[in-house]
Formats: sequence, structure tokens, C-alpha cells
Amino acid sequence: MSTTPLDRIDLHLLAELQRGGRLTNAELAERVHLSASACLRRVQRLERDGVISGYRAEVDAERIGLGLQAFVRVQLEKHGSAPVERFAAAVDGWDEVVACHALTGDMDYLLHVVVEDLDHFSRFLLDRLLNENGVADVNSSFVLRTVKRFSGLPLPRE
Repeated sequence: MSTTPLDRIDLHLLAELQRGGRLTNAELAERVHLSASACLRRVQRLERDGVISGYRAEVDAERIGLGLQAFVRVQLEKHGSAPVERFAAAVDGWDEVVACHALTGDMDYLLHVVVEDLDHFSRFLLDRLLNENGVADVNSSFVLRTVKRFSGLPLPRE
């Protein structure tokens, strides 16, 4: 995958959109000192090139009853393409897993799991994850508090 060349204005657009994805085109244009039509063309190009991959609302997990987060490291028994694809397909179907990363080192995957409470986590672990064919080892760590939330990517500086 090749990178898209970005100039100072593109980076400014991306920074503003990361801070406030609901900005109108007029508001965004004003913040980056462009005309509305020039701003819209640039944003559409960034979307078309895949630099902007989507827009979504940030939902507070605790306010909707999801009060427990865990990071779960998973090791598979085998590492061929079939076991890896099977595990990836299973993870894709588990709503509790909000992110999954393949890792280097002694564990193969890191799952970010968000659930209601410890009982919900226990059911997820015992009924789903540990029952998944090919899982050799699991190690869980619970989030005590969040020190820093995802606040956007660190964009290059010009």
C-alpha cells in the first residue's frame, strides 16, 4: 500500500477532522483558510484515496452499560493460514471484541474486549474464546482507568 502525498493544507484538514468530524464543510473551510469548494474537493480526494477511511461517533461505553474493559493476549496452537483465518473469522463475529491486533513475540493476538461486567467477561472467555478451536493460551489484563483515550493519529508536521 502506497502512501498519499499530503501537503500542509491536507494535514491541517486531517487534524481538524480528527478533532471534530461533524464540522460542516463551511466551518472546516474557514478553519483551514480555503474556499468551501476547494475544501470540499480536498476532503473528497482524501476520502477517495483512502486517507480518510470513515466517520463515526465516539460512544461512552460506561453510559451504555459497558463498564469493563480488558486486553486479552491470545496464543494459537498452530500458525498456518487455515488456523489464522479461522481465528480471524471467529473474532470478527464477537461483538465484545472492539479491536484485534496480530502481534510479534510470545503471543499472537491482542484483543481489546468491552463488556458489561466480570460475569459477562467470564461468559465471553469460557463460552467463546477458550472454546475456539486452535486457541492454546490466553492472558487477560483488566483496565483500571484510562489515562489517555485515542485522540487521533500523530500527523506529520511540515
